[in-house]
Amino acid sequence: MNGLFGEYGGAYVAETLVSNLNEFDRSFERLMADSTFIDEYHTLLREFVGRPTPLTYLKQLSTASKEGPAIYLKREDLTHTGAHKINNALGQALMAKKLGKERIVAETGAGQHGVAVATVCGFLNLNCVIYMGAYDAERQRMNVQRMKLLGADVKLVHQGTKTLKDAINEAIRDWVSYADTTHYLLGSAVGPHPFPSIVRQFQSIIGKEAKEQMIQAIGGLPDYVIACVGGGSNAIGMFSAFLEESDVKLIGVQAGGAGLESGHHASPLLVGQSGIVQGMKTYVLQDDDGQILETKSIAPGLDYPGAGPEHSYLKDLGRVEYTSVNDQQALDAFQLLSRKEGIIPALESSHAVAKAVELANQLTGDKTILVNLSGRGDKDLDQALSAIETRQKEGASL
Repeated sequence: MNGLFGEYGGAYVAETLVSNLNEFDRSFERLMADSTFIDEYHTLLREFVGRPTPLTYLKQLSTASKEGPAIYLKREDLTHTGAHKINNALGQALMAKKLGKERIVAETGAGQHGVAVATVCGFLNLNCVIYMGAYDAERQRMNVQRMKLLGADVKLVHQGTKTLKDAINEAIRDWVSYADTTHYLLGSAVGPHPFPSIVRQFQSIIGKEAKEQMIQAIGGLPDYVIACVGGGSNAIGMFSAFLEESDVKLIGVQAGGAGLESGHHASPLLVGQSGIVQGMKTYVLQDDDGQILETKSIAPGLDYPGAGPEHSYLKDLGRVEYTSVNDQQALDAFQLLSRKEGIIPALESSHAVAKAVELANQLTGDKTILVNLSGRGDKDLDQALSAIETRQKEGASL
């Protein structure tokens, strides 16, 4: 692998990290060809993570109108820890163990990656340090508590916007300082090569399972596959199985925040420019001087100024349509799926659900939509219910 997706990707890092990245790349190639490692990983996916995750037909939302298309969810919310993040966390932690790295450092935004890393570190007896933006920690108190209970040393980041970007910066600084003994367990399909390719590989289980399950359920492939995109690991994991299926339309949904026109959003694939951020070339929200702009999203896991380099490549190719859903639309979908189907989605996943509902209202009944429900919404209840209450009060005062 050369680490490039078209013109995107690469490894823009300090010289001190080059040897570690090269070692990690070589080890990844070797372990992917090692049947013993692959068997161990898949056994743990089954026995520890709870794979395969099921496919769920949304009866109420699919029959909301007489000609409504069929909507299915891929239930990553039903994994151990409640999100897709554990697929990658487990794979990388097993690799680190094989490489003799006994200390793991990671970043987290919504907290789900942090929880997944803390979980697998506990399971594999590895030391665990998690960096999290102080603002995100306020929004995700439950996940902070879970990480600490699982034995992680949670370090809050008070610099910058106090969100995911800043947590990644601090995690990288830690890694640079302790590279000989520490593995940086990056949580999304971003960063310097080989991380985007490694994360894609460990998340590709989502798409492989979903493709087989859809064929079993409907006798063929879905017409549309939808996933939310922050860094983009759940989306690239789902999309990977369908990229060569030209009849399947792929849609990635970014965080519209307060609206693209407001400038307060996290949609670099829609209005960003090609640039360098955190070790990779990709679409970035930046000003004319190349300075990274602040982002805004009700979903902490989507609150990121860049996107995985493969998503940038797929955007330029036109293979994936990237769009956005704003905070209010995501909140509406959060409530709708909860009330109509008995499934509480993560706010990140709610963006994908919102787009699916919008699309379903435009399609006829012979179409099928598959949505990756990347995580469950327990972590978001306080924040989401507070936002809903505020909106209701504002509406009542008009």
